[in-house]
Amino acid sequence: MYMTVIAKSRWYRLLPIAFITYSLAYLDRANFGFGAASGMAADLHITPAMSSLLGSLFFLGYFFFQVPGAVYAEKKSAKSLIFWSLILWGGLAMATGIISNVNLLIIIRFMLGVVESAVMPSMLLFLSRWFTKAERSQANTFLILGNPATILWMSVLSGYLVQAVGWRWMFILEGLPAIIWAFFWWRLVDNTPEDATWLTVDEKKALVDQLQREQQGIKPVKNYAQAFKSRIVILLSLQYALWSIGVYGFVMWLPSILNAAPNMTIVKTGWLSSIPYVLAIIGMLGASYFSDKTLNRKSFVWPFLLLGAIAFYGSYLAGADHFWISFVLLIIAGGAMYAPYGPFFAIIPELLPRNVAGGAMALINSFGALGSFIGAYIVGYLNGSTGGFGTSYLFMAGSLLLSAIITLIALDKPATTQENSPVTVS
Repeated sequence: MYMTVIAKSRWYRLLPIAFITYSLAYLDRANFGFGAASGMAADLHITPAMSSLLGSLFFLGYFFFQVPGAVYAEKKSAKSLIFWSLILWGGLAMATGIISNVNLLIIIRFMLGVVESAVMPSMLLFLSRWFTKAERSQANTFLILGNPATILWMSVLSGYLVQAVGWRWMFILEGLPAIIWAFFWWRLVDNTPEDATWLTVDEKKALVDQLQREQQGIKPVKNYAQAFKSRIVILLSLQYALWSIGVYGFVMWLPSILNAAPNMTIVKTGWLSSIPYVLAIIGMLGASYFSDKTLNRKSFVWPFLLLGAIAFYGSYLAGADHFWISFVLLIIAGGAMYAPYGPFFAIIPELLPRNVAGGAMALINSFGALGSFIGAYIVGYLNGSTGGFGTSYLFMAGSLLLSAIITLIALDKPATTQENSPVTVS
């Protein structure tokens, strides 16, 4: 009965805001690949080794400050944390287009990671306060869709901007929207349902009561230390690190991989770089929908990771002499790696209580950032040292295969929640 009065307005009120916010975060981290593929390296005298370091430094800053940011959001205010993060990361992104010293660029890339580190766990925590168990995978997906959707249009736009006004103005023009959006975020968002003036008293009560019922079936965990030592958190941290090696090795270096093809221009690179993210969006929407319908998480995570591993290996076998076959397989790999995000991030709030879930998600995401650092750096290093891309395809394939195996190990037992509604992880 309670489900009929939980406000549907949450979907069109909150999810577009979450989508835009995460999109802007992703825009300002992923456009570095286009700067690296255009004139930035020559203008700033960046060596291939330094380019790999710069591409991965973001994730080092991202790694160290995930948990502190999430704890602040959980105990204080996700709203204020994200407001200031928007302003700071927009300013740092714009500064990338202004500086003329590679040492300053090193500082900017690291600080951009620090500032953006709290966004993902804070947003996941935020959504867990507004959406129920049966809605959470889809809600998470609409948030994380900001990732592939942004890269899709950013790839096209950045190619044109670099051609029209150069890489410096690309960074400046793409950094400004985050600062402007910060003030929309502050005006439009409430931390909890109790704070919302756009919900009726009955709607607030229905939502809060349902969320509390879902907490009753979860085993208490007294503090972060206990949560961080749990088997599920440790295994999912390792799993997500390996998964992220594939994702960010792909995201950061796809423009350079495509730009190296014969007769390729930066505009063509932009259009081709956007194609895998079309499949990613379709896969994310489908996986999250059926995961929520069946309340099954595991079956909508590991098969996609395995498919991504197979596609990368196939692209390695195709080689540089069969560009279009290799590219089609890269499209499949990109789509497969993105599809499981919604179901994956629905797992922890269903297995751990609210007092530690945000910190646990931050820890898992921080290990994802560590994997991203490794992926972005090693893929760039392998591409430069071997003069080709085959070895990096093998590296990403192996990482995704291990990630799929660990998923099967980590989620081998069902967890039962309240009201006889099993959340199936097996």
